[in-house]
Amino acid sequence: MKRWGLISLLGLALTTAILFSTAEVAWAEDLKIGYINSVRVRDEFKEFADAQAKFDQEVVEQQKLDQAKRMQLDSLIKAFESQSLLLSEAKKKEKQAEIEVKKEEYRKFFEETFGPDGVLERKNAELTKPLLDKINAVLEKIAVQESYAYIFDAVNANIAYAKPQYDLTDRVLQELGK
Repeated sequence: MKRWGLISLLGLALTTAILFSTAEVAWAEDLKIGYINSVRVRDEFKEFADAQAKFDQEVVEQQKLDQAKRMQLDSLIKAFESQSLLLSEAKKKEKQAEIEVKKEEYRKFFEETFGPDGVLERKNAELTKPLLDKINAVLEKIAVQESYAYIFDAVNANIAYAKPQYDLTDRVLQELGK
């Protein structure tokens, strides 16, 4: 009797597993997933290239300003070093204080320009946010029109494998080109 009970229990477990796996397969077939390659979108979307050129120009301008400020500070330090033997203690302290003020001004400029949430980071966000909004709108449009449940970015989502037919990068670029 116990033997039949164990067989019945195994049969019930097997039947349940088959039912759940069938339901899971049916559910998975309804789930439509796609992916894009964001690096390729950035490379081939002309508006991104234009924004990158504007950003690169801003970087060059800020680097020139940085270099001028650094040269001014270096020349002030060199002048102090060459004159320090001739200066009185009071004048030395005055010049050293002036150098410290200039160093602090330079450090502040550098941090405000190149640091986190600095001028360049804000400029980059200003240039790219409208483009990212446009790309996200295209992704949402494709997802809704073609019933995608998920669209991943193959560059950032760590996809180990994806069938090429699910790559939506061409569709996104096509929509962005309209």
